[in-house]
Amino acid sequence: MKLLVVIAFVAYVASVWGNFVNIRSIQENGEQKIENKIEEAVAPLREKIRDLEKSFIQKYPPVKFLSEKDRKRILITGGAGFVGSHLTDKLMMDGHEVTVVDNFFTGRKRNVEHWIGHENFELINHDVVEPLYIEVDQIYHLASPASPPNYMYNPIKTLKTNTIGTLNMLGLAKRVGARLLLASTSEVYGDPEVHPQSEDYWGHVNPIGPRACYDEGKRVAETMCYAYMKQEGVEVRVARIFNTFGPRMHMNDGRVVSNFILQALQGEPLTVYGSGSQTRAFQYVSDLVNGLVALMNSNVSSPVNLGNPEEHTILEFAQLIKNLVGSGSEIQFLSEAQDDPQRRKPDIQKAKLMLGWEPVVPLEEGLNKAIHYFRKELEYQANNQYIPKPKPARIKKGRTRHN
Repeated sequence: MKLLVVIAFVAYVASVWGNFVNIRSIQENGEQKIENKIEEAVAPLREKIRDLEKSFIQKYPPVKFLSEKDRKRILITGGAGFVGSHLTDKLMMDGHEVTVVDNFFTGRKRNVEHWIGHENFELINHDVVEPLYIEVDQIYHLASPASPPNYMYNPIKTLKTNTIGTLNMLGLAKRVGARLLLASTSEVYGDPEVHPQSEDYWGHVNPIGPRACYDEGKRVAETMCYAYMKQEGVEVRVARIFNTFGPRMHMNDGRVVSNFILQALQGEPLTVYGSGSQTRAFQYVSDLVNGLVALMNSNVSSPVNLGNPEEHTILEFAQLIKNLVGSGSEIQFLSEAQDDPQRRKPDIQKAKLMLGWEPVVPLEEGLNKAIHYFRKELEYQANNQYIPKPKPARIKKGRTRHN
């Protein structure tokens, strides 16, 4: 009898244990199925997160490593503009710490966006007409509209940028012991009576003409630089820049190169003001940037011409661009602009002797690069992608513009 009871008890325990094991197995299978379903739902999300992480990993152009004693803290005013952005690229890739200051009147964030987030780069939205307080070793003062339509749009603002803005940068250089390079212009020579123009030529400028806000603004900026050098001991460098072209020029800035290339690519007539016999000398932007850096790091404190002495008439230039683009555009002659210089060619003997600098990029090679850039911009535009334009000062209804 006892044996039967033991057998029955053992059978009962075995039955209960079997049920427990079955229930446990069912639970484990259920949990596994739930985990599998969760994994199936989460897997695509994980992939999307990985893709987002990859898209946020900024890839910068290669940057040289400089030790602390060789690395400089460099401020570039107008650093988001055409020339300023190329200068930013060179100084960043050389390993320096670069701060770009721009009010984006003609500059564009797009020109320097490939550096945003880099530990050596900083972008400040600031107008140099207002004081700036930062610690720097060198200042490249490029801030100013440089094409006639832009600097004529608001002549008082152009004058303020070139006078008050220059005073503010010279004051900053004095406070922190920085060296300042002023980006002056061949326009200080006006419509020259001496050809070619050397640095000791005083110029032939109309002080009340439509271009005077820029021409005289740069002339007084040079005067300020040498006043600060003599009175306060500030180290200054002055570059008189001649016509420059290349990628990142505004498509509608009204300059010869951008006008002709854009018109040729769109099959429109190439507009020549006057007879087209006026001469210009065009340098590629990389040559100019190399010249600016060489001048900044030299011991030359007097003005230096930076330009290409290869002289062409405007008509020759229009025909060259037509041929390079392969355009059938006609050349259309319009009335001559007021105070338009008839001849412009730099004497660069000083730059050759004292800086070891001269242009090296052939005209056609540079033009092909510029044409490629403009062609891509037009393609983006055709695909309804946003292309920033030069931003004129905004005038709100019911309010006057403050110059």
